Amino acid sequence: MADVPNSNRRDFLTGRAAQKVIRSHGENLADSLQEAAQAAPPAAHDTVRLETRAMACQWSVVMNPGPPRHVMVASDALDCVHMVEQQLTVYRNDSDIARVNQHAFGSRHAVTPDLFAFLLRCRELWEQTEGAFDPAMGTLIQLWRTARAADTVPTADEVAAALSTTGFQHVQLHAEDETVSFDRDGLLLDFAAIGKGYAVDLAADHVRTEGIADFLVHGGHSSLIAAGRHAVHHGWPVGIKNPLFTERRYATVLLRDQAMSTSGSNVQFFRHQGKRYGHILDPRTGWPAEGLLSVSVIAPTATLAEALSTAFYVMGLDKAVAYCHHHLDVGAILVPPPVRGRTLEPIVCNLPDEQLFFEADPATP
Repeated sequence: MADVPNSNRRDFLTGRAAQKVIRSHGENLADSLQEAAQAAPPAAHDTVRLETRAMACQWSVVMNPGPPRHVMVASDALDCVHMVEQQLTVYRNDSDIARVNQHAFGSRHAVTPDLFAFLLRCRELWEQTEGAFDPAMGTLIQLWRTARAADTVPTADEVAAALSTTGFQHVQLHAEDETVSFDRDGLLLDFAAIGKGYAVDLAADHVRTEGIADFLVHGGHSSLIAAGRHAVHHGWPVGIKNPLFTERRYATVLLRDQAMSTSGSNVQFFRHQGKRYGHILDPRTGWPAEGLLSVSVIAPTATLAEALSTAFYVMGLDKAVAYCHHHLDVGAILVPPPVRGRTLEPIVCNLPDEQLFFEADPATP
């Protein structure tokens, strides 16, 4: 999870935590990271913040101090978030997506032009990630949510049944009349892995149209976009929480005209008969994804960053690094489980040293 730093920490990476940095050409730059860690991270200064609650989390528009009209602009931007929630939520029977889920099997269901464009973007990301990002896994999500509430895990047969109604390959998007149809009964769209990012982008678009260049919008701290400058900085400092000790920060990223999203199962998980089950599901297997502690993605839009942070968590380290190698506008901080004691060894892709600041040995309480 990410947060906006409110203090200036000066204890940083030491030799006890050998970090690995991979640039687009694949070099290991641990030595240069050691040098970069000697610089103090940028600190937050005074801001004006307007908040609301939507999508079961806290949302904020954060600005540098300025004219009173900025507060109204921020308020209108947060209205965009509530609009997206009404459009995409699966918890209200009258939402646009609830109607699609109810009526799209066996017939074409008309949607608004903006929702159709969003669904096209989802299909593109589903294809690019080879199914690791898949918003047509509502049945699978419901299965695991029910199991967690009952303090159990699904059977293999139950997972197989849910998988039979999972997959964006069963969603048809008809451009000629902007309609949606399903070829599989019981399929459910669920945008938990991209909806907040989409709302962040729409809120940010509204702020920009009002002529404000410097601001930050976040949804639940896990998905955000930072535009322009904050105080004396050439961007906005944003913290990333330690996936082992979630009350602590382990890195700060300086973002300017970039979005970031963090995914991990370090907070949302449950245990059953001694085994830990995370909340991020692999739509290809039907079971919780494993292999990484957390993933932070830096991308041009929050929609892309949130979808990829989930996809990278599902894909695993090697495929996530390969994706970044072929998409140089996407940066990532990939944290695998520690192999030596409790020392984190993040893999960093496509982020310059001057943008990333690690704290002191992040795995020591």
